Amino acid sequence: MGGFFGVASKEACNLDLFYGTDYHSHLGTRRGGMATYGSDGWKRAIHNIENSPFRTKFEKDVDTMKGNIGIGCISDYDPQPILIQSHLGCFGITTVGKINNADQLIRNLYENGHTHFQSMTNGQINSTELVAALICKKDSFVEGIRYVQSVVEGSMTLLLLTENGIYAARDLLGRTPVVIGKKENAYCVSFESFAYINLGYTDYKELGPGEIVYVTPESVETVSPACEKMRICSFLWVYYGYPTSSYEGVGVEEMRYNCGKLLAQRDDHSIDVDIVAGVPDSGIAHAIGYANESGIPYARPFIKYTPTWPRSFMPTTQSQRNLIARMKLIPVHSLIEDRSLLLIDDSIVRGTQLRETTEFLYQSGAKEVHVRPACPPLLYGCKYLNFSRSKSDLDLITRRIIREWEGDNDVNVLSEYADPNSDRYAAMLEEIRKRQNFTSLRYHRLDDLIKSIGIDACQVCTYCFNGVE
Repeated sequence: MGGFFGVASKEACNLDLFYGTDYHSHLGTRRGGMATYGSDGWKRAIHNIENSPFRTKFEKDVDTMKGNIGIGCISDYDPQPILIQSHLGCFGITTVGKINNADQLIRNLYENGHTHFQSMTNGQINSTELVAALICKKDSFVEGIRYVQSVVEGSMTLLLLTENGIYAARDLLGRTPVVIGKKENAYCVSFESFAYINLGYTDYKELGPGEIVYVTPESVETVSPACEKMRICSFLWVYYGYPTSSYEGVGVEEMRYNCGKLLAQRDDHSIDVDIVAGVPDSGIAHAIGYANESGIPYARPFIKYTPTWPRSFMPTTQSQRNLIARMKLIPVHSLIEDRSLLLIDDSIVRGTQLRETTEFLYQSGAKEVHVRPACPPLLYGCKYLNFSRSKSDLDLITRRIIREWEGDNDVNVLSEYADPNSDRYAAMLEEIRKRQNFTSLRYHRLDDLIKSIGIDACQVCTYCFNGVE
């Protein structure tokens, strides 16, 4: 995934930019960067943040990045922001999204006179540089951004920094958010709506799908209007979004609470457990919603140790991520021993970490572990956002089981496995339950997920659950 923050101010922007960008650290663990423009010209810093948080890596850069306009980002993939010198002038750019047709776009650029790109160490082309090259094919920034929105297959949300202001563009279908904050003598642009609150900004507006605005210290101007169709990612509420954020007016914490409430209603007191617990941190609000609706006490039978390992997937290798995921959870034996637990996690992807968490609870004395994922079974890898490092749909526990049972016919019967009323769905859940050693398993239903969010189903992307684009 990734996140960004931008500031256009009549005064120095470096501190607001630094802290606003840092507030997006939950969205990525690989690269961080900031770029500013002011009386001393252009400044930029990019650091690897895989083994040290953004704030630690950039503390020494803050005072040197003088300027009144700037953009910053947290990225799980490409180093950014990048600075570009072009016929449109010098500009900085950072992006959040996924380009599925990058090879074709690169070939088109080569065929039309573009001679080279800077290759990264893995031999790949920086996707943000590709977007910049596409923008520069047109005669203005607005035309160029519109062109990018029209040709990129996947999603693309971006900030583009000029000497006088910032262009902010939300993905054509609004798969990711962009919000504007305002305070005296300054505006900010943010992926996460909570990132500017403690910096003294108040809500100004949320961009619509495909909308492009130009932000200066004095004003926010819509230079390309919003589109009507929207498909915002439902997984932002389920997992990626920070609890204090909101998208389309729907708070993340409230949505997760609603998920737990509806999971409890589906269970309808059909299981007998002693406590309800959430896998920290993204399962906690769901668990509180379940506990309050069911009347079963909420408790924390294990605590996450976060001082040195804030994210379980910080390392680049899966084996090390799994090891750290185990080491982070510290049991509270008095709340586990001889008890039946109901555990809520945001999702089950590969199944590795949750199975190990379950075994950890049994080893700590639990009698039973009932599991309630807060979203439907994941059946498709996301085509629109880089929210996982998975390279194949077969990384998903659901698809591995379906392939074992259905062979090469698996893609033709996925709709049945997505239907919570079908026999295939029931059989898949039972197989997952057995393999994961859960006492019982019930996923959040897709219709309940949409109800938890509370906006029209046609405005929410549910591709990873049902394959509907």
